[in-house]
Amino acid sequence: MGLPLNGVNHVIAVASGKGGVGKSTVAMNLAVALSVQGLKVGLLDADIYGPSQPQMLGMADEKPFSEDGKIITPVIAHGVKLMSMGFLMEKDTPMIWRGPMVISALKQMLRQVNWAPLDVLVIDMPPGTGDVQLSLAQEIPLTGAVIVSTPQTVALLDARKGLNMFRKVNVPILGVVENMSSFICPACGHEENIFDHGGAHDTATEFGVPFLGHIPLEKQVREFTDAGKPLITHAPDSKSAAAFRQLANNVLAQIAASAHTTGPVKIVIE
Repeated sequence: MGLPLNGVNHVIAVASGKGGVGKSTVAMNLAVALSVQGLKVGLLDADIYGPSQPQMLGMADEKPFSEDGKIITPVIAHGVKLMSMGFLMEKDTPMIWRGPMVISALKQMLRQVNWAPLDVLVIDMPPGTGDVQLSLAQEIPLTGAVIVSTPQTVALLDARKGLNMFRKVNVPILGVVENMSSFICPACGHEENIFDHGGAHDTATEFGVPFLGHIPLEKQVREFTDAGKPLITHAPDSKSAAAFRQLANNVLAQIAASAHTTGPVKIVIE
């Protein structure tokens, strides 16, 4: 295990076993929800090949800067310190890199960014169980991992693999989130379990880890995310925003209860 990040108390990896489950949306709204509660929060977009956080936070045209050519000052997005490869590459240019180059970029975004002071650094992980996940677990002490899945069986199969991967590298599991848990009709408010329902809860129970909550699928989630406006701040009365706030509270509770921390526990849950 590597050295802690200076001035960062807790590091949370938001991960999934597969793509398409809304992991980046969960990571972004979790980070903003924590910030709204008064915590100092950072968000690292570790998906080198498919960075999405600059667009999702409405900062696609911004650029981080460096005063000394060595340490990068991250972009501030809705109160959250943000760093992503999306800031450093042209919008439609593919990142055609082999593994060692990806790991080098990840380490630079961890060690050569002025993150401090932070209560929590949220890391939006790429999908899968490969180089980035293993290297991150070796590079810094992680407070824990949040596993995101949708309810259907195919997604849960990969979520289980992601959960077991973090266990194998001795990273605590803070819990499992069920995203797109039910579809809420924007016209009548009817809820439909189009992807099934409750599978992530059952998986958490089976593995003996906390269940962190259900996040519904609302049209507003797509609309505001595409527009670069976090649901937490721009649609605070929506059911999804309420679910993200509850997710943040549940994650904080697990951090406070965890013995695996990168610094003193300074988090107070109201």
